[in-house]
Formats: sequence, C-alpha cells, structure tokens
Amino acid sequence: MDEEIELAFTLNGKAVRRRVPVRLHAVDLLREVFGLSGPRVACEHGICGACTLRVDGQLARGCLLLAPQLEGTDVWTIEGLTATGEIADLQNEFHARNAMQCGWCTAGMLITAAEILDAPAPMDRQAIREHLSGNYCRCTGYQAIVDAVEATRQARAAGRSAA
Repeated sequence: MDEEIELAFTLNGKAVRRRVPVRLHAVDLLREVFGLSGPRVACEHGICGACTLRVDGQLARGCLLLAPQLEGTDVWTIEGLTATGEIADLQNEFHARNAMQCGWCTAGMLITAAEILDAPAPMDRQAIREHLSGNYCRCTGYQAIVDAVEATRQARAAGRSAA
C-alpha cells in the first residue's frame, strides 16, 4: 500500500487540501483527483509539454513533479487561466488562426505562450519558436501558433485585444 500525505496548495486561485499517495504525479493529481482535463499525460518524460502547468509563477512539467512537491505552492492550469480571462485574447487568436487543430498540445502551448507574452522584452518570431520548442505539436507545423502568439503580442503592445 502506498504511503499517503496530506497536501495543501492553491489551485487556480482556490485553497485545496487532499490526502494523496506520495508517488502520485502532479498531472495525475490534477486530472484524477481534481477532475481537470487541461494538463495532459503524453510522453511522461517532460519533453512534449502537454502537461505544462504554472507553479509559483514558473512553467513546470506536471509529469515530472510528484504531488507532494506541490505542497504550499500556487498552481495554475489552463482552466484557471481561462477562468480569469488572462489569456482570452491569446485563445481568440489561436481560434482565429486554427492554431489548435486536434487540441492535444493546446493547453501546454497556451500556458507557454502566456509566459512569452509576459516576458519583459518582446520576442521576435525566432525567439517565440525557440521558447515554444519544448511543446510538441504534430498538427499545425507551428506556423499558426507562432502567428497567434505574435499577433497577440502586437495587439497588447498597441493596447488593444487580439482577434
């Protein structure tokens, strides 16, 4: 029988507490215990980006974190970022440019793109591509994704909403 731990952290702006197995991965905690479908389990090696989360303001791979590592942290998933409206303009651009075809990578892409948009200095197309390179997409070829991120960055810089 797996040892368990009482775990308390903030999830998408709300304090949560659960008793969980110490070997449970963070992405499995979010999906199985909290019922969130945004973070995906794909490669389970931290290289595809489908399980990307924001933990204490930094991108993290949910498949590489064990649930106990979330103790006391502030965790955001695509569901939380969507609910706050923080990335509504970015989501609109993804939709307008068909940058989310099958949708498997979309949550991780959006969280990573949000970090790009929050960067202190604007990134050019090449820097956007490099920053997104840790998130795999097999459908779009990245062109539409880069277009969506760049359009959102430009719209924000001009003080207007994208799409």
